[in-house]
Amino acid sequence: MKTVGSYEAKTHLSRLLEEVEKGETIIITRHGIPIAQLTPSTATSKTTIAQAIEQLRSLRQEISLDGTSIREMIEEGRRF
Repeated sequence: MKTVGSYEAKTHLSRLLEEVEKGETIIITRHGIPIAQLTPSTATSKTTIAQAIEQLRSLRQEISLDGTSIREMIEEGRRF
């Protein structure tokens, strides 16, 4: 765990964020007193665009209301 002063954190934020991205935890201090902690985000799951599209297509096939699919509802709405 790395400790940096608030001035250094302000002037070198992009470098510190790169370190955090690699898994480092950084404590930011003001006059030697810890005031903040930079930690890697737990939401690091990256879905590719292709995966997201496939998930949406799969979901679209599964959704139906009272046996009527979303596609059928859309087509029904176009008839009016």
